[in-house]
Amino acid sequence: MKASSNIIGFLLGVCLLVWACATKTPQQEAAQPRKVGYSIALKNITPENMAYAKSVGIDYIETSFQAFIDDKRQFKLPEAEILKAVAEAKQAADKAGIKIWSIHMPYSKTIDLSLANEQERQAVVALHKQVLTYAKALQPQVILFHPSYYLGLNERETRKAQMIKSSGELLPAVQELKATMVIENMLGPELLADANRERPLCRSVEETLEIMGRLPKNIYAAVDMNHIKKPERLIRALGKRLKSIHVADGHGEKENHFLPCSGQGGNDWSAILAALDEVNYQGPFLFESAFKDVKELKECYLSLHSAYVAQKKLAKSNP
Repeated sequence: MKASSNIIGFLLGVCLLVWACATKTPQQEAAQPRKVGYSIALKNITPENMAYAKSVGIDYIETSFQAFIDDKRQFKLPEAEILKAVAEAKQAADKAGIKIWSIHMPYSKTIDLSLANEQERQAVVALHKQVLTYAKALQPQVILFHPSYYLGLNERETRKAQMIKSSGELLPAVQELKATMVIENMLGPELLADANRERPLCRSVEETLEIMGRLPKNIYAAVDMNHIKKPERLIRALGKRLKSIHVADGHGEKENHFLPCSGQGGNDWSAILAALDEVNYQGPFLFESAFKDVKELKECYLSLHSAYVAQKKLAKSNP
């Protein structure tokens, strides 16, 4: 009888342990800091830079092919040179133990997924597909697109439709890379950028949700924390649709890209970290901000995380 009681007690203990693990909330995981990454030009992904970045706590990077393309959508270098640059960058990152998290796809007035002219839009899609063939060797986990550049007046609905069409056409090419496609929110405190231009698409929480609702479910979102006031609102609104982030401080009114620990921006970082935990964001804390030395990035994140954890403990002790 005693042996049976022991067995029953043991089994109950196992069940309780399994239940506790299964019901652990994202908030309970908050004590664990995230991996840190940052945005770096492809030409700067050198063995020396990657070895140093790894030594100061960097695990992920984002890079771009923007520098290889001109405003006429032409590549500035022969294909062989681009492929060589890609191979060297991948080798440098791999040797240092750094993973390539994302590719920031090119954008400009002429490289715009939402162009109203159908022939021009198709040319933009073709360019992106070519970039993706070059990006394949980097084995990125995420491919990030801007939804648009600045718009002309009173053409927003047309441009939304064109952007949605372009995104659907690019999704299979992204999936061939076994990567996740994301659309980034854009700067937009007011509709008008000036007398002749409207702000880009995805300029607000409401517009971002509307557009995401019209896109295929397997196209996800990225939040740039420099592009919007109170980015935690957009993070929570996107929920599980959030798959990548750009970390920078600002006031949501212009492109500042301040380092969060500079004291120059207006973001509430404890609120942002709480929102990331609430939606169970699984990616790195990826900086797209100014810094003097890459070692500042991990140091900055850990200070933000410590302040967030301390605030949570204080709130728990003073309900």
